[in-house]
Amino acid sequence: MGLKVDQFREYVVRPVLRFLEPEIPYSEAAENLLVGTALQESRLCYLDQLDKAGRPGPAFGLFQMERATHDDHWRWIEARPELARKIKLLMADHPTDRMEQLRSNLAYATAMARVHYRRRTFPLPTNAGDIAALARIYKAHYNTPLGKATAAQFVKNYRGAGQ
Repeated sequence: MGLKVDQFREYVVRPVLRFLEPEIPYSEAAENLLVGTALQESRLCYLDQLDKAGRPGPAFGLFQMERATHDDHWRWIEARPELARKIKLLMADHPTDRMEQLRSNLAYATAMARVHYRRRTFPLPTNAGDIAALARIYKAHYNTPLGKATAAQFVKNYRGAGQ
């Protein structure tokens, strides 16, 4: 059993997105996109992606972000001092590397997933409830055309979670 979707949305996703304003504008569509991404990537259950040998990685946290992606995002973030300051404030104050915080720190992982989408150039749907449009954005910009996930899976997982 994983996290309750409504609690994840209310206590993690929405507050993080509001905190990132104005550097990254809040929208209900962005909120739905991040909830759907976490549902698709981890079912809100898995903090690790296990390789074929059962070892952790290569993707981490509820949003299943890989190290190369994460590190590339930090290069972009560091060019934006106010955004960097805010994301650093979300980080836990203990000696773990940033990748580990994708597993252990839901706020940080959510901020990094939002950065992932913010770096891409696409309009969010004006209808925040257009899950099919959000699914297409997820497939094109998060999972990528070469990934195994499908937009149809995204829609199914989102709607199946009681959304």
